[in-house]
Amino acid sequence: MDQQLDADAIAALLARDRAHAWHPYASMTSPPPAYPVVAARGVRLQLADGRELIDGMASWWAAIHGYNHPLLNAAAQAQLDNMAHVMFGGITHPAAAELCELLAEIVPGRLPHVFLCDSGSVAVEVGIKMALQYHLSQGNRDRKRLLALRGGYHGDTFMAMSVCDPVTGMHHLFRGALPEQLFAPRPEAPFAARADDAAVAADVARFEAALAAHAHELAAVILEPVVQGAGGMHFYSPAFLAAVRARCDAHGVLLIADEIATGFGRTGRLFACEHAGIAPDILCLGKALTGGYMSLAATLASERVSRGICEGEAGVLMHGPTFMGNPLACALAIASIRLLLSQPWQRRIETLEQGLRAGLAGAAALPGVREVRVLGGIGVVEMKAPVEMARIQRLLVERGVWIRPFGKLVYTMPPYIMQPDDLAALTGGIVDTLQQLETGETG
Repeated sequence: MDQQLDADAIAALLARDRAHAWHPYASMTSPPPAYPVVAARGVRLQLADGRELIDGMASWWAAIHGYNHPLLNAAAQAQLDNMAHVMFGGITHPAAAELCELLAEIVPGRLPHVFLCDSGSVAVEVGIKMALQYHLSQGNRDRKRLLALRGGYHGDTFMAMSVCDPVTGMHHLFRGALPEQLFAPRPEAPFAARADDAAVAADVARFEAALAAHAHELAAVILEPVVQGAGGMHFYSPAFLAAVRARCDAHGVLLIADEIATGFGRTGRLFACEHAGIAPDILCLGKALTGGYMSLAATLASERVSRGICEGEAGVLMHGPTFMGNPLACALAIASIRLLLSQPWQRRIETLEQGLRAGLAGAAALPGVREVRVLGGIGVVEMKAPVEMARIQRLLVERGVWIRPFGKLVYTMPPYIMQPDDLAALTGGIVDTLQQLETGETG
């Protein structure tokens, strides 16, 4: 994995990047440092100057098998030899049919109808559109709003933004343009809390109050099961999730589960809904779907939802992305899912969880740390104050570690294949960096 560039080539690459490439959540007038990666294999990223970093982000939680996996590479090549793309309107192909069947087989409950789309945000848009169109088709024209949980994150497109947390999200920037949704308090009972726990009962009571007050105008409740991801890496009790499912049924409100971050094993179950033993009416998937190789997402619906839409006024779901059902992405998704299921992935997640708990434990004693929490393949150090992104990232890279903190959260969601020594180096680099920041050393 030696693709090292000389100093002049690195300077030219960075100059082109600064001049033209608009990175996510970044300024073009004062762009933050960008680290040039020229190759990736296993759990390592190779920088242009020859340094290697242990990747603790799995490319925003997607590259669960690591990089350059021979089985996934072979699947991509085999599909390329046939076709990279063909439109999905009026045409089908083997990879799409097989993927849809496979997803319907492995998800919780019975969600037999699969809409393939481009990204997680689009999967959420489609899920919300399904819920709205379902109620319109049933003659429930007043049910046009969503109830979400505070602290949630569901994507950056407009309808997805509208159900993100109204304080930590982007509502204030787009006030007046975003649809106005409703929000229930974030559940506070921790992951281990049982249904008879007083904290769970309090969470359920607050949710029930919000739901009951607005059920007549609600198309759906949307939430991230058990783990709220980019909204704060917050873990909550599966008992609360089970209660939400029951309350939605009682009020005739659909439940949309956003498993874009949690799907495909990240929390220790194949899907986070399984912790509560429930199934949603609509399920959104993405990120790890292709093992991090290509952008692909899916929105799955129950028979009730799909029949309700298709027997309504329009007779069809009103959505159709150009690259829907891309054959190359579908082939990679099939290969990634079958690779995951063929391996002892649950044991790997348990090993990751143990290593994350042991490796991050030392951060808990640091004065600036509010809490350390771990669930499955997710390790989080929550600080008392926001971190200085450019500085902490530089210190981490100097230690051979790649993660992407945000706000007060220094967290890792590594590839499932990470071995104990690399995990120890990753967590050790995180703790050492936080300790250096606490002491004020410049490094």
